[in-house]
Amino acid sequence: MAAKDQEKRLNKEQQEAVKHKEGALLIIAGAGTGKTTVITERIKYLILSKKAKPDEILALTFTEKASREMEERVDVAMPYGYTEMWISTFHAFCDRVLRQEALHIGLDPNYKLMGEAGTIQLVRDNINEFELEYFRSKGNPTKFVGAMLQHFSRLQDEDITPEDYLKFAKKLEGKKKKSEEETLEAQKTMELAKAFKKYEELKVKNGFFDFGDLIAKSLKLFRDRKNILKEYQEKFKYILVDEFQDTNYAQNELAILLAGKDKNITVCGDDDQSIYRFRGAAVSNIVQFRKNFKDVKIVVLTKNYRSAQEILDKAYTLIKHNDPDRLEAVENVDKKLKSQRDGVK
Repeated sequence: MAAKDQEKRLNKEQQEAVKHKEGALLIIAGAGTGKTTVITERIKYLILSKKAKPDEILALTFTEKASREMEERVDVAMPYGYTEMWISTFHAFCDRVLRQEALHIGLDPNYKLMGEAGTIQLVRDNINEFELEYFRSKGNPTKFVGAMLQHFSRLQDEDITPEDYLKFAKKLEGKKKKSEEETLEAQKTMELAKAFKKYEELKVKNGFFDFGDLIAKSLKLFRDRKNILKEYQEKFKYILVDEFQDTNYAQNELAILLAGKDKNITVCGDDDQSIYRFRGAAVSNIVQFRKNFKDVKIVVLTKNYRSAQEILDKAYTLIKHNDPDRLEAVENVDKKLKSQRDGVK
């Protein structure tokens, strides 16, 4: 489809997002409002207007499926011959970076990436090194391994290192005049902190990474080696993040670091579509983005091309029950969807 024909198809708000010039851009896109089209067209606009070459644009998504869909759409939208696009999930991007740069922070770039089963097996094989008392079940010494590893994963999501957690545990332990409950809580936290540190040591010793390490070690790389961070900041002139409401704190920190002083970062999301609200995602991510980028341009997409107004109104009535924890209430943004179709579908 010709560029002018596509431009006619985009509504006013979509065009505003696609043709945003410089600086941070927040796209709040409700269900069925064409957010993937907007991101695809923005990538196309940046390249064809010669603001960036294909390999100078980094597009990060939350899932492999979303990554493949975006890659396919960009491939169809762009003229033949445009390759070397950096479109991937956060984890795939970090894996690619660490395979090249891990040596700069003393880690083996040929690490073996472990899934959930591998991490559980690693801990079980070395359970005696963890010195567990509070969490050890006499009948089943490895009963709590899965839950413990989930806890470690959450810590990584929140950008908390073993050293950070150990400092926190020591602070609890050092508190004077503790109640019996506080004493048990301090014991539990110290045991978890030491186990987190031991788990980290075992992975380094054996050349293993878990999926949380991909983000955590990339953050460490960019924070400890400013020269490497500068290389990637200069490499990527524009950064786009899809499904922003489902990213965690550590992923947000990574995107902010990469944006650098130019702050040419576009994020697209909708708190009402968050699938990880229970992990503190959704509103907090978007509010934090506005705090980090004071001059952020905000575009709200409310024209729905998927459903009839009757369906949208009923859905909106249900969603309002989540107030006051929705972006609409927190930031006073009108997100009520308006159907562009006739009849009930």
